[in-house]
Amino acid sequence: MGQRFRFAIISDPHIARPETIYNGPYRFHLVEVSIPGIEQIFAQLETLDLDFLLLPGDLTQHGEWANHEWLIERLAKLPFPTYVVPGNHDVIARDASDRAIGLQDFPRLYQDHGYSDGQTLHYHHQILPGVRLIGLNSNAFKPNGEQIGVGHIDQAQLDWLEAALAQTGDDLVLVMLHHNVLEHLPGQSQSPMGQRYMVDNNQALIQRLQAAGVRLMFTGHLHVQDIARQGELCEVLTGSIVSYPHPYRLVEVEWGEAGLRVEVRSHRLTAVDPWPDLQGMSYQWMCDRSQGFMTKFLTSPPLNLSQAEAEAAAPHLRNFWCTIAAGDPQFDFAALPPHVGQVLAPFNAVDADGQPQSLDNHATLLWPST
Repeated sequence: MGQRFRFAIISDPHIARPETIYNGPYRFHLVEVSIPGIEQIFAQLETLDLDFLLLPGDLTQHGEWANHEWLIERLAKLPFPTYVVPGNHDVIARDASDRAIGLQDFPRLYQDHGYSDGQTLHYHHQILPGVRLIGLNSNAFKPNGEQIGVGHIDQAQLDWLEAALAQTGDDLVLVMLHHNVLEHLPGQSQSPMGQRYMVDNNQALIQRLQAAGVRLMFTGHLHVQDIARQGELCEVLTGSIVSYPHPYRLVEVEWGEAGLRVEVRSHRLTAVDPWPDLQGMSYQWMCDRSQGFMTKFLTSPPLNLSQAEAEAAAPHLRNFWCTIAAGDPQFDFAALPPHVGQVLAPFNAVDADGQPQSLDNHATLLWPST
């Protein structure tokens, strides 16, 4: 049976009520945008004929009870179903505190948004005729209750997933989790700075998804607009609405005898009170905080520049992460020493012939029937 449907993706909203906002000189997140920004997006989405909304984690600033409660109350007022998964900011420690929720609180709080039994940290639902959504928990914790610092899908969840996939038949399966499964930056899985955004046992997950013919995953966490593909498996990574370029996505799917066609279109918040030029202000905000970040990035694997090389190059790369975050990056490294530019060249979005390629924000993804 064929199917056509449309949905939206809002990732990493980092909801922060005013009394929970903290200030620091180097923070990248403009969490002041979270509530007015998501309200603006909701107002737009409510004018559309959407089938559902996906929120792939980091729903709150730091797992605060007050911020989770605000979001849950607001989601209940939307005219379409919403589905969530936990991000690393949503459960900052395994056990709850007076300020922040614990791991087992998450499914109880979000029973109306995928976690129907209120207990299990993953779920599998038929959300439309012939369409199934699988939500996974990629947060993991040390024995003392601290986060392990990377994404991880435990063995019990992998076993559950394998059994769930065996029940899907010919249905179209969508998978949502917070941490990245595929690489979205060159050498991401080899970089200490990149690894923390990925599932550390991603190959075990990829193997199961590919064996079941899964084509579409939706993730967040990295605050970058990017679409990555490995064989038939495609991962749509959506940036955060509290950091440049403040994006959200609309996705239209047509699926039937001819195969699968997915149209991805991205939109941005452009003005949020008190910032009439949110894009310009946010771009500058990130550039102004880039020196230390870029120095660390350049000295880390796989780039491995010396400290002196990194400090000399960093001022020329003030806009590097903004450009990466916006998706479809195109750089001119002429001001850098040739060997540094050569190391960074793979970050340009180009096709197999070395020509500029734009796929991360607006893309038509096709899987023809065989």
